[in-house]
Amino acid sequence: MGIVKISDELHEELRKASSVMSRSINSQAEFWIKMGMLAELHPQLSFNQIIANLMQSANVSASNVSTAEEYTDA
Repeated sequence: MGIVKISDELHEELRKASSVMSRSINSQAEFWIKMGMLAELHPQLSFNQIIANLMQSANVSASNVSTAEEYTDA
C-alpha cells in the first residue's frame, strides 16, 4: 500500500462521497481511481457500461433484484 497526496479540496469531496456511498474514504478513492483508469482504457464505454462489464465479470446477476417500481406497485 502506498501514500497518495491529494488536495484538501479533493479529500473533502472524497469524504462526502464516501459517506453517501457507504464506503471508507480509501475505498471511495480506490473506486474513483479504478473507474478513471478503466474510462481511459475504454473511452468508448459509458460509466454504466463499465459497471455492467465489471458486474458481469464477477458473475453478478440482477435478475432476482426488485426495482423500486415493483415495491410501489404492490
